[in-house]
Order: sequence, then structure tokens, then C-alpha cells
Amino acid sequence: MASIKDVAAEAGMSVATVSRVLNDHPSVSADARTRVLAAVETLGYRPNAVARSLRTDETHTLGLVISDVMNPYFTELARSVEEAARALGYSVIIGNADERPDLQDHHVRTLLDRRIDGLLVSPTDGGSPLILDAARAGTPMVFVDRWIPGVDVPVVRADGLEAVRDLVAHLHGLGHRRLAIIAGPAATTTGLERVQAFREALRAYGLGLPDAYIGQGDFQADSGRRVTEGFLDLPEPPEVVFATDNLMALGALDAIRARGLRVPRDIALAAFDDIPWFVHTDPPITAIAQPTGELGRAAVHALIDRIEGRPAESVTLPARLVVRRSCGEPGTEQSPVQQSPVQQSPVQQSPVQRSTS
Repeated sequence: MASIKDVAAEAGMSVATVSRVLNDHPSVSADARTRVLAAVETLGYRPNAVARSLRTDETHTLGLVISDVMNPYFTELARSVEEAARALGYSVIIGNADERPDLQDHHVRTLLDRRIDGLLVSPTDGGSPLILDAARAGTPMVFVDRWIPGVDVPVVRADGLEAVRDLVAHLHGLGHRRLAIIAGPAATTTGLERVQAFREALRAYGLGLPDAYIGQGDFQADSGRRVTEGFLDLPEPPEVVFATDNLMALGALDAIRARGLRVPRDIALAAFDDIPWFVHTDPPITAIAQPTGELGRAAVHALIDRIEGRPAESVTLPARLVVRRSCGEPGTEQSPVQQSPVQQSPVQQSPVQRSTS
């Protein structure tokens, strides 16, 4: 591989002159520039990106720390981030926190040490001192999907409140009254928010959410399986299990089938975070879908704004209910009541909401 010394020899110039040409220094003559660029072309020379970053303080690299790369939602999010960044001339280094705060901080520290230009994070909890210190130090940063309350960082996320209300209206219209939830970690904003939204939606129909119908999960399939087994052991099991992420929903489905039960004949199942697999289960699973691709693109654009010194905006996009056949919808084995108004017409998406951070 050609070096800068090889370019200098080919062009008949000093290494210092070649360096000035490669860094667009204004003092270089037109003749010198022409000769150096011709030598670069002849030798196929590629400047060392790391060395250049030490001089320019820019790497054109973004860091992305996601909560769980095995979760199809975050896999799709990472893909959309990488595509959007590449289109803008940036590379992306991805760190998988595996829902572990210590591993999250390890990746954040490593990325900052590698002089990334900006950082996208989906926090595993709300108390990371490292993330807080990086934000206070002025590191260009954007939270995506989850966030840390009180930190002055733009947040790009989906608002699932309306979609959860639509889901509860859908379930109520089908005749279900005993609704249980598999919650995510209370230390995450999404885990807390989805339980609160579910409780408030039930209250609108005069329904409560007993403690026995709240199972604490961790956004992993094993927890969905464990919580659902507990629900099925109750003297009065719920009629519906609502899993607040896709992996916990798959774990719940495993637990139901392990008992020899059928969805939705014996118990209904719904999920937050729609994934392509849900159309292939038997029956296909009713779920709340987030605009994952749009979230990834919006997060990248917000981060680039921060990197380039422009005001960055928080972005909230609507989630939507996708009705299938796992809750006893008409045409399935269990159809207690005629469809509710929620299903008579498509769920309407609200406009994008923005607020300056």
C-alpha cells in the first residue's frame, strides 16, 4: 500500500507539501496541487483516516449503542441508522448493550475513546453516569427509542399511547375484560410508559389492572415465558396477555403452547413492537407497530444537526395498531363480540410532533 512518502517521491514534492495538498491548505500552488493529486491517482494512495482525524478532529463516524441486537426491532433500527448515515457520508460503529447497563457504558466509553463525531444511544436504564457526563461535556448525542428524563439531549421515539388505547378498545370490543400485561424494566422509559398507558386505557372502560395481572419482564423471551406461566397458574387466569415487546410475546406464546393451550381459543395474545415473524405465527399476532425505519433516519439527521452546530429537534412519531387474529377477532376460533369501532376503520396516525431541544 502506498504511503505519503511514496506520493511525495512520485510528485517530486516534500512530504509537508503533499500533506498540505491533502488537507486543502490554501497556501499550496495550483501546480503543486495538480502534481500531488496526479501522484495520488497513479499510486492509488488512500489517506489514513485515523491520522487525519487527529488533525481535523473529525472522523465522519457515528456511534450507536442499542439495547439488544437480538431484538428484531433494534436490528431494524440499526439497519436504518446505518443506511441513513452512509447516505450522508458517515460510517457507524455499533455496540450491543444486551440490556446490561455495565455493557452499555463499556461501549459508550470505547466509542468516545475512538473519537466518534456523535453518539446515538437507546439507554438500558436512566442512571448511567457516563452518559450523563458525556451529555454535560457537550458530546453530540441523541437518544433513540428510550431516553433519560431530565437530560438535555434530543429524543427520537415513537408515541405508543394512542396505539395502546386503540388496542384496549379493540380488546374490549371483542368482549375481553381480564387483561394482563408483561411489563418491561421500570428503569427504562418505555417499560414504565407502556404500563401506565395500558392502565389508563383500561380505566377508561371501568377496568382495573390487579397486581396479579402485572408481570415484570426484562424485554427478553425467557421473562415472557416465566410471567405467562405465572398468569396461567392463577385461580382466574387473564383472558388476554399483552406483552410490551416482541421477544416477551414470543416467550408468552411458548408458555401457552407448552400447556397445550391454543391462541386465541384459550387465551388471547397481543404485543408491542410488531415484527415480520408475527404474520407467520399461528395465528398471526395482533401488535402495535413502530415506524422503525423513520425513527432511525430521524435520529441520524438530528445527530448530524448537533454535530454541525445546528439546533436539533426531538421527534415523536406515531405507533399504530395492526389487527390480526390472535385476540379472537371475527373469523378466528374465538369471536365473542362483534368488532369494535377501532377495527371498523383503519387506525389513524397523528401528525409528527416536534419540539426543539
